[in-house]
Amino acid sequence: MRGHRTTRTAALLCAALGLTAAVGTASAAPAPTARPGASPVLVDCLWHPQVRPAAFILACGDGNSRLASLKWDHWNARSAKATGINVVNDCKPYCAAGTFHSYPVVVRLDEAQPWKKDPRTQRYDRIVLEYPAQRPEQFAKIMTYPLWD
Repeated sequence: MRGHRTTRTAALLCAALGLTAAVGTASAAPAPTARPGASPVLVDCLWHPQVRPAAFILACGDGNSRLASLKWDHWNARSAKATGINVVNDCKPYCAAGTFHSYPVVVRLDEAQPWKKDPRTQRYDRIVLEYPAQRPEQFAKIMTYPLWD
């Protein structure tokens, strides 16, 4: 029994370290910050305003869903659009032991609103993810989420 517990503990530690490395990589290169009066911003998990980030964490609490390799087609006062990869943990049999899978995704931002932290800055209020091919089994082809303020 002790050997099983040791192996399970080691597996959990490896999964946690892997998740930490993946999340750290996604946010390692800071995106350009916004200026008041400029185009809207995307606010990240640490409340930093970003313009055209290369990566963005969607699941701030656990890092189990993030956007990577974002290439922005446009970014203006009305909307923004990018293509990239959504890296999602399947959480099977549970999240700490799950496997991360990559899915091509089209990202759209819109509904710019004044940011509560700095009302002079507009921030995108909604993100729409469209999966042109495969997608996580629990996701629809198009997923729409409100963004935090």
